[in-house]
Amino acid sequence: MRQDIYDLRSALEVLKNEPGQLVETDVPADPDAEISGVYRYVGAGGTVLRPTTQDGPAMVFNNVKGFPGAKVVIGMLASRKRVGLLLGTDYKRLGWFLRDAVKNPIQPVVSDEPGVCQEEVYLAGDPNFDLRKLVPAPTNTPEDAGPYITMGLASAHDPENGNSDVTIHRFCIQSKDEMTMWITPGSRHIGAFWEKYLKMNKPMPISISIGFDPAIYMSAGFEAPTTPIGFNELQIAGALRGKPVELAKCISIPETCIANAEYVIEGELIPDKTMREDINSNTGKAMPEFPGYTGDAKPDGMPAYLPVLKVKAVTTRHNPIMQSCIGPSQEHVSMAGIPTEASVIDMIERAMPGRLVNVHAAPCGGGKFVTIIQFQKHNINDEGRQRQAALLAFSAFGEMKHVFLVDEDVDIFDMNDVMWALTTRFQGDVDFIPIPGVHTHVLDPSNDPAFDPSIRVHGISCKAIFDCTVPFSMKSKFERCKFLEVDPTKWLPDFKL
Repeated sequence: MRQDIYDLRSALEVLKNEPGQLVETDVPADPDAEISGVYRYVGAGGTVLRPTTQDGPAMVFNNVKGFPGAKVVIGMLASRKRVGLLLGTDYKRLGWFLRDAVKNPIQPVVSDEPGVCQEEVYLAGDPNFDLRKLVPAPTNTPEDAGPYITMGLASAHDPENGNSDVTIHRFCIQSKDEMTMWITPGSRHIGAFWEKYLKMNKPMPISISIGFDPAIYMSAGFEAPTTPIGFNELQIAGALRGKPVELAKCISIPETCIANAEYVIEGELIPDKTMREDINSNTGKAMPEFPGYTGDAKPDGMPAYLPVLKVKAVTTRHNPIMQSCIGPSQEHVSMAGIPTEASVIDMIERAMPGRLVNVHAAPCGGGKFVTIIQFQKHNINDEGRQRQAALLAFSAFGEMKHVFLVDEDVDIFDMNDVMWALTTRFQGDVDFIPIPGVHTHVLDPSNDPAFDPSIRVHGISCKAIFDCTVPFSMKSKFERCKFLEVDPTKWLPDFKL
């Protein structure tokens, strides 16, 4: 449990002392596509168009054009090893680490004192107030609908029972005091809160905190059934640090925010106004999504899923740091995939304890579509249980599309090793298990009737299990080559595996 990290700035200080984990530049950089264009090469990874760098450093832009005194950091979580470093645990066991945190939650606390996030205050009533000049939100590509806040943690309350929740959403800055907020249908608790406000025809107070402790970002990616409605994911972040997350009271709305965030945007979702996402760019595009394709701009007239947020205030720290990510980068894989691993681990361990070795939500699936399950068969009676584990994984996370099952001798963090298992331990006619006609995710472009007439509506997929495990009775025939165990540092003192 690491307690020397408590906000974004302390996390950056830790990375500065770790070789290869952070780079900075003083060269002027434009937030309009240029910052993301640079980081695409430096460390984006994930499903970003090649060439890109996997496990590259995080990057700080100290000279952001048009925003004197502000900085932009990108890629803080774009390396699984860096996430392990920032959370103080083995990167290969992150799923287990987060699973344990879910089981030992620590409630956040609300301070009566102003947070450091409120060192600078800008009110929307001021005639000079303009989001576009206050918030250096980058665009990912030249065809984006507009500047996007991609690391914004939304906080809101249920109007009926007072339950609170936090979720990361994308917010497109549309005017000096308006943003659109995309709420994925049926998958976000704040979306359920908003639907209640819509029925009441009332505005919903909401805060957006940006730039804070990585433990909070990693906790916000959990979904039902692991964290059902009413379970605030900030409790998980508290468990990861061994102390409660500190919240501050917003200055213009009855809501809370992360007390040591770099930026906080306060406002209300309004029930009587909608607008299309690309109202300023007219490109028909939104921004790059996690599967690696640019999503279509959402149309007007979608109050439940693309509401307009009327901003009332912006507060910041002195010389604030805008935190951003590239949509299909490894950073999304970390924030979405590692909580998925924790959910799968918990589901399988409860059903068949002691057989699961590990789980990896692979980068090729953006942290959502592809999961690799490492399973150990103890005896002949475990034959077939590995496939039951795969079915449990689909139950733990409904957006999952493919599950690869492998034995304990396969490195699930090395896709070459996984593909080797697929090549030498898999027969398509007996080890491929299709599960057709299941809703998966609307952002997979192949889940569409135009792709194949057998698909009834957009979002329906054929999920699949690839069983690359060796039959228990044949284990001895599939032993890998056994090399002499040596310490290579005897010959190469600086060698690191």
